[in-house]
Amino acid sequence: MPFLGKDWRSPGWSWTKTEHGWKRIIFYGHELEDSNREIHLKELCSDNKENLFVGDVCELATTKRKKDLYNNNTKSQFVFTDKWIYVQKGSTKERHGYCTLGEALNRLDFSSAIQDLRRFNYVAKLFQLIARSQLTSLSGAAQKNYFNILEKIVRKVLDDHYNPRLVKDLLHDLSSTLHSLTIHVGRCVLVGNVNIWLCRLETIHEWKHQLNNLQIPKQICSGMSFNDLPLHMQNKILCELSDAYDIINLGQATPTLHSLSENRILWKKLCHFHFSDKQFCRKLVLSKSESVDWKLMYFTLKKHYPVREQYGDTLHFCKHCSILFWKDRHLALLFKDCGHPCSANNPDSCLMPISPQHFIDLFKF
Repeated sequence: MPFLGKDWRSPGWSWTKTEHGWKRIIFYGHELEDSNREIHLKELCSDNKENLFVGDVCELATTKRKKDLYNNNTKSQFVFTDKWIYVQKGSTKERHGYCTLGEALNRLDFSSAIQDLRRFNYVAKLFQLIARSQLTSLSGAAQKNYFNILEKIVRKVLDDHYNPRLVKDLLHDLSSTLHSLTIHVGRCVLVGNVNIWLCRLETIHEWKHQLNNLQIPKQICSGMSFNDLPLHMQNKILCELSDAYDIINLGQATPTLHSLSENRILWKKLCHFHFSDKQFCRKLVLSKSESVDWKLMYFTLKKHYPVREQYGDTLHFCKHCSILFWKDRHLALLFKDCGHPCSANNPDSCLMPISPQHFIDLFKF
């Protein structure tokens, strides 16, 4: 029996009837995202194509195309572009198996997410956490997909000059992990030939060299610039920054901005944004005049406590459906779309944003 509507056993998948029973339809590629074009399953699996029915999905026949498909290779004709996945931590009567971190990395559309500036920092931070502790838990296909997306992240920074410091930290942690795995820990924990990993490590060093030599050209602006704004407006913009290093780097631009970046009130607001009053009492730092040195206080607290994470957009998790998905704000505002086929009466009340660390914790069994 096909599940064409909201059903507690299946979140609204599409099915087709074959000689061997009902088969679930999985759509691939960016061509199927255009709603004005109707591509039937027969066109994907006709005699003129190399596609064949294998198992429960419409699979590619040749080995190379199947690998490119599973590893989210942009050079392939078809790629996974799932907007949501079902997070299953155990087998039940209705569902068998479980979802792993590698499967989530393969199926969720991270390649498109890095093109969105609201999601770029989120994906980069997630990849940094994976590089620190979860790289060996990924399957071979997921590791290949990881490095494919990482290459796109580096290329975006080199082309658009967007947030190179975050990607430098990511590559530094990744190179440290790979160096430890290939030299100190041993080759038994790595999936695949060790020469492949040494080649990847060499590629990472080349990316680090390119980012260290990255020169951001000075933009020629004929209109009003940042320095033309009144001082109180410049100070207000600095107060909106939540990253201490962004404030320090901006203060190095001009003597006026340096004076504004050393403002005690600015660093006091930054401390209260990231840390609690209880943490202040434990690590109170006083200057020679017996007043609180808020800038030194911030970096002292940062050594002992994690800073508050802030992202433009994140993955969301539905507690009712156990589904992890990207939420499209435009569709949510225009069509009241919650981002996934939810069967709850009030889907918005079941949603919660997922931080990068929480994303990894979801797949710890």
